[in-house]
Amino acid sequence: MAPAAAFAAPLFPPLTAAGASTFVGRHPPVAPTRGSVAARGRRGGSAAPPARMVVAPAAPPASLTGVPPPTKKRVAVIGAGLAGLSCAKYLVDAGYEPVVLEARDVLGGKVAAWKDEDGDWYETGLHIFFGAYPNMLQLFKELDIEDRLQWKSHSMVFNMKTDATPDADGLIRAEPQYSRFDFPGWLPAPLNGIVAILRNTDMLTWNEKIRFAIGLLPAIIRGQDYVEECDELSWSEWVRKHNIPDRVNDEVFIAMSKALNFINPDEISASVILVALNRFLQEKEGSKMAFLDGAPPERLCAPLAEHITANGGQVLTNKPLRKIELAADGSVAALQLAGGERFEADAYVSAMPVDIVKKVLPSEWAGLPFFSGLKNLVGVPVINVHLWFDKKLTDVDHLLFSRSPLLSVYADMSITCDEYADPDRSMLELVLAPAADYIGKSDEAIIDATMAELERLFPQHIGPKAADPAKVRKYHVVQTPRSVYKTTKGLQPSRPTQATPIPNFFLAGDYTLQMYLASMEGAVLSGKKAAGEVVKAGGVGGASAFTGGIDKSFSKQAAMEG
Repeated sequence: MAPAAAFAAPLFPPLTAAGASTFVGRHPPVAPTRGSVAARGRRGGSAAPPARMVVAPAAPPASLTGVPPPTKKRVAVIGAGLAGLSCAKYLVDAGYEPVVLEARDVLGGKVAAWKDEDGDWYETGLHIFFGAYPNMLQLFKELDIEDRLQWKSHSMVFNMKTDATPDADGLIRAEPQYSRFDFPGWLPAPLNGIVAILRNTDMLTWNEKIRFAIGLLPAIIRGQDYVEECDELSWSEWVRKHNIPDRVNDEVFIAMSKALNFINPDEISASVILVALNRFLQEKEGSKMAFLDGAPPERLCAPLAEHITANGGQVLTNKPLRKIELAADGSVAALQLAGGERFEADAYVSAMPVDIVKKVLPSEWAGLPFFSGLKNLVGVPVINVHLWFDKKLTDVDHLLFSRSPLLSVYADMSITCDEYADPDRSMLELVLAPAADYIGKSDEAIIDATMAELERLFPQHIGPKAADPAKVRKYHVVQTPRSVYKTTKGLQPSRPTQATPIPNFFLAGDYTLQMYLASMEGAVLSGKKAAGEVVKAGGVGGASAFTGGIDKSFSKQAAMEG
């Protein structure tokens, strides 16, 4: 760990109900008991990362200049999510002095997590790492923590839509039914994906598979250019344009769109799903999934913070931003923090969620065309539910697509993740999506709705007809009213570049322009790109870097090409 003095507050304190705001979990009346977690051997698929990828990680910022800045420039990075921490990491690697300012008492932003009074973690989301995440995997390699990724078999597993029939005594004993897409390791991409689809006979007919494959040909042949053009369509519109039966949506893509952005196919941009499918088809192990072996703040964010502080940067918590103070020429003069603290730096990177950026953006910048598109970018609500049971509900060591009207994806974390290991009892982590109708409701109401869905998935264990009923020992509910930006159609022109018309102000976050959209990979890539823009500005400007007024001639297209 980094020296305690490097942080303004303890990194991983338990979050009390009073300090949790909307991030609150409550225990049911039953007193919980702790399960043994002694058996923590690595499980799942290969511990090795995926093979070399078609899309390489972005170059580190230091390579843009080849030399460190003439004087060590101080950069304020506002927000300690993955975008902010990765930005600071690459800045410190390039010879800069980043200071990360996090509003809360925990690192991670959208991957934050907290410990309850029993020592159990509960998280903001169910975080999955894909083989098609080149920048994320490169980050793990650079931090020497690749062994913390628990890779699963190269498969996609869906719950089957079946109605369990009670036995003669009126009780249900039938086990859940799953349908798998298994990608053979001996075939290259895209043949392994084609074979995975063709071998699955549970969900799609041959006619549906053929028509869907024909629809995908432009994405396979033309690649990213075609994918970006499709942003003008929702996924459902894209499906109908290619005469693909609606049943393909019902069987596969309702689940996939909710997993990718917590919304339905009628809302999600076709580009989002095509980006995923294109990467899955182009990369041999692109769709291979891994779970982190513990909670992200401890197992991913802490190593990032340690790297930053060990190399001359700082990571400070409990430093909420109150105002961006401007100089007479419209550039940033300082940050006003809570408690009257004023923080000055040479350059400033906002790594805050887009909804917060819009609130703190100075009114003097509001009329600039560059920032006008931000009004179209809005965070999507999501709810993460954790349920600790008194017995095992499943033995599947993988992410599961629920195909439920309310639930998106879920996993039995007692099997998939070392930190939560329990050989005898399940801990299900489930994502509710779309969640707009449940944000603000009581935890009890959300748990009731979740259990009603689980009765369909595990009727032998849950519900009045369960032959082997399971009891909930405790639960936590984490409500996030505004999570990643909602990737509806037509938003690409609204997404800003990491460079801005303000010479000393830069942007990082999944909502900024990068090909991986609203994802952890997108956040990491945006942070790396923001660091690159800072280094580029610092190297070109020399002693006068980051100075001057608002650049009225700033072109987003030029920034993208530069």
